[in-house]
Amino acid sequence: MQTQHHFNETDLKEGHIHKLAFKNLGIDTNQELVVFMPASCHVCKSEGFQALTRVTVSLNGKSIIAALNVTSDGLLAEGEISLSESAAKKLAVQEGDLLSVSHTEPLHSVAHVRAKLYGSILDQQAYNEIIHDIVDGKYSNILLSSFVSACSGNNMNMDEIRYLTHAMVDAGNKLYWGKGVIADKHCVGGLPGNRTTMIVVPIIASLGIIIPKTSSKAITSPAGTADTMGVLTNVNLSVQEIRKVVEKENGCIAWGGAVKLSPADDLIIRVEKALDIDSEGQMIASILSKKAAAGSTHCLIDIPVGPTAKVRSMDSGVQLALRLKEVSEFIDIKTQIIFSDGSQPVGYGIGPALEARDVLHVLQCKKDAPKDLYEKSILIAAELVRLAWDMPKDTAREIVTEKLKSGEAFKKFIAICEAQGGFKEPGKARYTKTIEADFTGTIHEINNRKVAQVAKLAGAPDTPEAGVDFRIQLKEKVESGQPLFTIHANSPGELEYAYEYYKNNSEDIIKYLINE
Repeated sequence: MQTQHHFNETDLKEGHIHKLAFKNLGIDTNQELVVFMPASCHVCKSEGFQALTRVTVSLNGKSIIAALNVTSDGLLAEGEISLSESAAKKLAVQEGDLLSVSHTEPLHSVAHVRAKLYGSILDQQAYNEIIHDIVDGKYSNILLSSFVSACSGNNMNMDEIRYLTHAMVDAGNKLYWGKGVIADKHCVGGLPGNRTTMIVVPIIASLGIIIPKTSSKAITSPAGTADTMGVLTNVNLSVQEIRKVVEKENGCIAWGGAVKLSPADDLIIRVEKALDIDSEGQMIASILSKKAAAGSTHCLIDIPVGPTAKVRSMDSGVQLALRLKEVSEFIDIKTQIIFSDGSQPVGYGIGPALEARDVLHVLQCKKDAPKDLYEKSILIAAELVRLAWDMPKDTAREIVTEKLKSGEAFKKFIAICEAQGGFKEPGKARYTKTIEADFTGTIHEINNRKVAQVAKLAGAPDTPEAGVDFRIQLKEKVESGQPLFTIHANSPGELEYAYEYYKNNSEDIIKYLINE
């Protein structure tokens, strides 16, 4: 039965006629803030609101800007209003609360976006205004897409990249750690697996170097570091909790989104991925704004280069490295950049639980641990130690290798997990399907993006146990009938969906040369 809400004469005199009672419809629109109002609503009629109008919704001094969806099927009665789950959470609204709805004030920063679309060079103030409006939720997807498009390609000069980086740092929280080396690392990405962070952090922390690592959750990949770490412990830490863990263990591995470090970044990345736009300027601002916001002083950046990695050629990698160095100097971060092989996945597991298993095996120095993940983690940890302590390469490698082989790094990892809320073992998927070679030959090419797609169709990262256990490498000789990889899923439907994708794309996913 619909609940009717009536307003008396006092309500009218005090202007309460523009307030509507909240009814929870339980509609999930992901991160999109949406408000639902009935077509018969007096507020819609009096204010001239139409579907998709951006309106301001307020409760107890807090406001959001949401896109209006109009209902006409009786879901909402006269005097009622509803919000998407993400919008309701932001306002902390309860059933029956009276919400105010009003027109949204014009956004002055849109003029800057328009100018950028026409090729103008923007100053620091312009980027500050744009980024603050994005973080405040004032930009629709259309406006946000316009800004991303305006900054794509080579449309930003070095000054603008610096301005954007500074604006993204300024719009969020910042962590301060006092004096001394505050280490960090980042991988530009594009490789399935590659979960080096969870190995490097405990090695560095066990050496007494502070490394408060804030990481991302997956946006379009089968797993982010925060997804994988979340399989083993709590990653949703507050700023105070991060500080407490780091003070105790010298390091942490937490989800950056929970503490709103450079909060504009995830919003911009989502639009970039949807538009399939790779903007070097925005990538640089994305990477370095998060490092600056985390309080980092020394950062090791890994740029994998390969035909299906994010960076496709060494020329592009060198150009990116030079710009990263220049902007990092501007924000006072000492940076070391390395180039790595981006032609194939790193480790066996692709998906949160499978990657977590690999991490534990490397930290425990198990015989079946993936050698490539072990070696790459040693390399990155050694380079980070060299950056922090200015020592010879061989000495740094000996130090970090000893921390891993002695078990000190594993002990530190467990201690970090316990400090973040407790350690738990990764789970296993209910269903698996092993793909076997139908050829005898040598692995010639692996498409990272399509391997990742198989893992995503199996359910990763939303289902942590889902993904792909990838057991082959380039130049490896394979016999007909030999296992290539195993798909893991928690439902028969997702398992079959991932398998069908592989069957339809098998020649592109794994290419091989026939042995003579």
